[in-house]
Amino acid sequence: MLYSMTGYGDAQYEDDSFSLLVEIRSLNNRFLKVSVKLPDLAVFAEPEITRIIRQELNRGSVNYVLHLKQMSETAAMEVNRPALEAYLSSLEPSFTLRKGSGWIRVDLAGLVQLPGVCQPRQISDQQHAWLLERIEQLTGEALQRLRAMRAEEGESLAEDLFQQCRLIRQHLQALGGLTDRVLAQYHQRLQDRVNLMLSQANLQLDEEMLRKELALFAERSDINEEISRLGSHLDQFERICRSEQEQQVGRRLDFLSQEMLREANTIASKAGDATISQHVVEIKVAIDRLKEQIQNVE
Repeated sequence: MLYSMTGYGDAQYEDDSFSLLVEIRSLNNRFLKVSVKLPDLAVFAEPEITRIIRQELNRGSVNYVLHLKQMSETAAMEVNRPALEAYLSSLEPSFTLRKGSGWIRVDLAGLVQLPGVCQPRQISDQQHAWLLERIEQLTGEALQRLRAMRAEEGESLAEDLFQQCRLIRQHLQALGGLTDRVLAQYHQRLQDRVNLMLSQANLQLDEEMLRKELALFAERSDINEEISRLGSHLDQFERICRSEQEQQVGRRLDFLSQEMLREANTIASKAGDATISQHVVEIKVAIDRLKEQIQNVE
């Protein structure tokens, strides 16, 4: 079964204390690249989140975002009084200065925005453990929805891949019926040229030399082995697409498509016939389509 690398999944939880929303997006990538964005209160969960994602996914650029809100009165920021007093102490000499006819005013809103003055409240060990467990659960649920979406897109990818494989098989079948004809045509052309030269030079034909030349051409232009190997690659390609057990499917399919293209290029280099060349062009177009679609497969 194929999975696309493009997908989205989310999961949400809310009670009187916390509101959590996990969102996971994935795009194409040759390797697995994980980006995790967490609020300060949940930074401790990043290693476990990364482990879960890498356990479930093999390829793709994965963007993980956790939205977290504290719903109770403990959500209020805690004022660091020593830090605030330190700022006020450093500003105290300015309090005795006058500006015009009034005193310099100190903006409280500006003070609380100074670094270190307002800090998130620390959560208890019990809340810490509960939050980690909830994040793990939501991450798993979001990944399930992501995988479901990737599987749905994977079905469409598989259908297109199978269609291209069918096209390649059709052209391979046509090629198999052309090899004997090409050899016969070459034999006739060679015979005609030799006869013409012999008639002009008043010489006799050396049948043994003609047979050797024909055998040499047959060996150089024989594409049956390449046709057989390309067909074998197609069998393996389709088996991997249908398998439920295969791992690293995208990389395996990419390798096989490279091998198929190599066999097609070999056939093209041996082709001494315009019809064979036309079939090879169509095969290479289908292989390019395979390679393009494989870039979307996990």
